Amino acid sequence: MADPHPFFALHRHGLIRAGVCTPVGTVADPATNARATIALAQQGDAAGADLLIFPELNVTSYAIDDLHLQDAILTATQAGIAAIAEASRTLKPVLLVGAALARNGRLYNCAVAIARGRILGVVPKTYLPNYREYYEKRWFASGFGLRELEITVAGQTVPFGPDLLFAAEDLPDFTFHIEICEDYWAPQPPSTEGAMAGALVLCNLSASNIVIGKGRERELLCAAQSARTISAYLYSASGPGESTTDLAWDGQGLIYEFGEKLAASQRFERSDAIAYADLDLERLRLERMRDGTFNDNARNAGHPETRFRHIAFAHQPDFADRGLLRPIRRFPFVPNTPAALEEDCYEAFNIQVEGLRQRIASTGSKTLVIGISGGLDSTHALIVAAKAMDRLGRPRTDILGYTLPGFATSEGTRTNAWALMRAIGITGAEIDIRPAARQMLTDLGHPFADGAPVYDVTFENVQAGLRTDYLFRLANHHHGFVLGTGDLSELALGWSTYGVGDQMSHYGVNAGVPKTLIQYLIRWSVESGQFGGEAAAVLLSILDTEISPELVPADANGRMQSTQDRIGPYELHDFFLHHIARFGLKPSKVAFLAWHAWKDATAGLWPLGFPTEGRNQYDLATIAKWLESFLFRFFQTSQFKRSALPNGPKVSGAAALSPRGDWRAPSDSVATAWIEELRAALP
Repeated sequence: MADPHPFFALHRHGLIRAGVCTPVGTVADPATNARATIALAQQGDAAGADLLIFPELNVTSYAIDDLHLQDAILTATQAGIAAIAEASRTLKPVLLVGAALARNGRLYNCAVAIARGRILGVVPKTYLPNYREYYEKRWFASGFGLRELEITVAGQTVPFGPDLLFAAEDLPDFTFHIEICEDYWAPQPPSTEGAMAGALVLCNLSASNIVIGKGRERELLCAAQSARTISAYLYSASGPGESTTDLAWDGQGLIYEFGEKLAASQRFERSDAIAYADLDLERLRLERMRDGTFNDNARNAGHPETRFRHIAFAHQPDFADRGLLRPIRRFPFVPNTPAALEEDCYEAFNIQVEGLRQRIASTGSKTLVIGISGGLDSTHALIVAAKAMDRLGRPRTDILGYTLPGFATSEGTRTNAWALMRAIGITGAEIDIRPAARQMLTDLGHPFADGAPVYDVTFENVQAGLRTDYLFRLANHHHGFVLGTGDLSELALGWSTYGVGDQMSHYGVNAGVPKTLIQYLIRWSVESGQFGGEAAAVLLSILDTEISPELVPADANGRMQSTQDRIGPYELHDFFLHHIARFGLKPSKVAFLAWHAWKDATAGLWPLGFPTEGRNQYDLATIAKWLESFLFRFFQTSQFKRSALPNGPKVSGAAALSPRGDWRAPSDSVATAWIEELRAALP
């Protein structure tokens, strides 16, 4: 049984459910088409839809040529709309249906918005195609320039014109604009102004006969318009049942949000269908707030919001648990499709290589100095450094790699470190930091110096600090600079030793790459042939190594210190980072999305190559626990470290934490507001 707690409801988190409908039409039979529309509306109501979009002229039929001008069809169309409006009284979704309607001696190709028995308004088509197979100007008048007008439809006198926006009174952000088919093929679609006027959902009722390649063109336009206008774009094209005298129809329904496809219908299907997706309107609103160009464009366009009438309606949303119909990536920094993963890994790796190549060239440094631990981050930094040297035409032996074993260094990571340095072909050396660390602990009066097994933060940071201190002095000695290895995930959590510790370097090549992506970049470097033979084997071995700072000796059972046992799973923290730093979402919503992505072993979208065994899952309590830890670390305890970051290239467009770039925040902030919001919302 679904949990009734409002935490699990879509509307609680700024989402609505939308559907694009492809009914089976009947040529020139408004009564039958109205019944098909009502049947799909009832189906959408049962599925919890808030908004349903039907094809262009779905009540009238599109391809009926001069029959559009027959009074019998016009009369039957009015009756069909009246039947749909009456049936909608008990239905939740707002319905957008297509019909040809007469006004003042002209016939218009219209979209009719209907909600709970009320006709909210009628939007006429602006751009009428009249080329190749299209002859719409033979029958219809354009709605261009019509403002502040009304029309009587099915006995209701309602607003009429392209100057309409529709907004729910009782559901924030649920504001939509309507355009029809050819409108979004125009160089400047009407929906662009609608978006600048405040609509977050752009709806297109389309007929759109199918020819080879047109399906791809529609997807391109939907993706581009939703990305450019920071919106959700809903598109519904006519399907089976339309006249095939000279044309054919595929019934393509598409739902895009901010450039990403959320749902699509099955084309060429001989059945009524609805493709659903849950739209994140809150995310879109927050993104527009961040995008100054969007608002500048609205200003330069003369503030379109002043040219629209806002039609309010009571949506009466429910707060039932209806699941989530929306693709959620468990690893938002890692694409889940093969082509995108290949392209992103190629770009990320080369961004890092080019950033480092330029820094080496501009400084004229004779060497690069890097600490090699045998773990993920230093491994990735090393292979980036190797490629940078290759591009400069310099020998890899100009890279000076040092293993710096401490009190807890395992033989496995030390062996991997040496094997990697030899395989990559750099100059390798080893400095045992234990004597210096023991002397410092003695000077501090630390109990460990007297043999007590006290492994506190001082014990850990003496080792971490000495390693960095050695590297900086080695760089001085060898006329080079220290290459930082810390990654974006560690920066978010403050998981680094400040000052003369791993927080500092001369250039932080990994600063823009999260932990979950680094694993794929290393694997990609092998699979794409960047490194082969012995180097490839070592890289794959390192991927299987437990993530550990190796600062505390193994316990009585031989178990090494685990970073993720202490601070939480990086896969969750990267999820939190993406949604909070990039989009500014409320913690309760991030928990809601994370729960849907991780609640069982099959949930969420997985990147290519992820092992089929060992897929983790987390319940809501576990997610909330680590999210609260993330919030405390990110907002309250670690900003001072990020405020003093060394240079490093931005890699992921989803998040970056440089104080000179994407993220500017006070070091004195507290996390109270975020933590209290999370706690108050949880069941």
